[in-house]
Amino acid sequence: MEAVVVDYGSKLLKAGIASPDQDPPYIIPTKMKRVLEEGEEAGGDGTGNDEEVMVDTVVRGFVSDWDAMEDLLHHVLYTNIGWEIGDEGQILFTEPLFTPKYLREQLVQLMFETFNVSGFYASEQAVLSLYAVGRISGCTIDIGHGKIDVAPVCEGAVHHMASKRFETGGVDLTNLLAQELQKSNPSVNIDISDVEKIKELYAKCASDQIEFEKMQNSYLPEQHTLPDGQVITIGKERYIVGEALFQPQILGLEEYGIVEQLVSSVSNVASEYHRQLLENTMLCGGTAAMTGFEKRFQSEANVSASAIRPALVKPPEYMPENLARNSAWMGGAILAKVVFPQNQHVTKGEYDETGPAIVHKKCF
Repeated sequence: MEAVVVDYGSKLLKAGIASPDQDPPYIIPTKMKRVLEEGEEAGGDGTGNDEEVMVDTVVRGFVSDWDAMEDLLHHVLYTNIGWEIGDEGQILFTEPLFTPKYLREQLVQLMFETFNVSGFYASEQAVLSLYAVGRISGCTIDIGHGKIDVAPVCEGAVHHMASKRFETGGVDLTNLLAQELQKSNPSVNIDISDVEKIKELYAKCASDQIEFEKMQNSYLPEQHTLPDGQVITIGKERYIVGEALFQPQILGLEEYGIVEQLVSSVSNVASEYHRQLLENTMLCGGTAAMTGFEKRFQSEANVSASAIRPALVKPPEYMPENLARNSAWMGGAILAKVVFPQNQHVTKGEYDETGPAIVHKKCF
C-alpha cells in the first residue's frame, strides 16, 4: 500500500494515500465529541448531554489532547483509508512551525507503539507547501485556523531564526466578525458556527486602507437568513476580517501587518537569498482565499520598504484550484513518493533501537 499523508490543524485534519496532484480525500474536523468516563467531570464545552463534551484535539496548531488524536487517527486510518490491524503501512505527517521536541517525540511514539506503522516521516508545512508549487526556496505565509506562520525556506530547509509564529488565526477573525455582527444586529443571537459560514461567504478585503475607511460609511448592506430563520444585515462588517491582517491593532495586537512581517522576516536571512525568497512568496490557508486578499497583499507588497518587491507564486496548472488550502498535504504527498522508496524514513528497527528521539535525527 502507498504511504498515507496526514496534515492536522486546529480546525481540520486532512488525510489520504499520497496523490500529489489531488486534493486530500478525507477532510474532517479535529474538534471531537468525547464520552466522559464514570466520575470524570466535564472540562470542555457542554453539549446538553452530561456524559459528553466537545474536545479540541489541536489548539493553535499543536496537539493538545493525545487520547482524542489517537481516536481520530484510528478512525481515519482503519475506517476511512482501510488499514488492517497487523498490516499497517507507512505514514508521513506535516508539522507546523516551531513544533516542540516533546510533541514530535509523542507523535512518533504513538505511531510505532500504538499504530505499529512500518515507516514514519515528518516534515514542516512551510517546506511542503513550496514543494506543492515546485519550489525548494521561497517564503510561506500560512494563515491557519489558530495561528499564522511566516517562514523563509532556503534550499528545502526552514530558516528558523528568521521565522515568525503568531497565535492569531482564522478563529480570531471569526470572533471579531461575531462581535461586529452583534453590534449591528443586537437583537439576534448568532451561533459561532454560523458566523464561520458567514465569514466564508461574505468576507472581502478592501483594496487598501483608504477604501476600507471609505467602506465604513458607504456600503451596500445585504440580508442573510440564518438556519433558524432569523434575518441579519451584513454591511461594513465583511471588510473588517481582511483588514485585521493588514492592521492587527483591530484585533488589539501591537504587531505590524502581514506584508511588513514578511519583509521583516526575510531581512533576517543572508542578503544573497532575499530576491529568491521574496520573489517566491506563497500564501497558504483558507483565509488566503478570501475575496480581494491576494490582490491587496500584492498591492501592499509593491509599495513595501523592501528594495525587492515580493511576488506571489502562481500554482502549476495541473494542481487543484484550492491549492492554497491543501498545499501542505499535497507537498507531503510529493515528499512521500521520495522518502519512503529511498529509505530516508524512520523504520521500525531504528525506532526500537533508538526510541522517540530518532525523529530529530531522521526528520529535519
